[in-house]
Amino acid sequence: MADPKRYRLTLTSAGAVVMQGWWPDLASAERKFTSWIGSYSAIAEVKIVLSERGGENYEAMKQWPDDQA
Repeated sequence: MADPKRYRLTLTSAGAVVMQGWWPDLASAERKFTSWIGSYSAIAEVKIVLSERGGENYEAMKQWPDDQA
């Protein structure tokens, strides 16, 4: 059975979490990542992070904008 929260997207603005979402498969999570960039890139100080769960913690896979790594 797939982990329904294996991949997480987090959108922050000025360091505050604005919204999060979880997906069981990478393809869906990556489509949402791209969609969120298109939908929310105009928000001030926005950062969108795609993470994968490894045990109890999530590890960032990619983020937008990528110059804030």
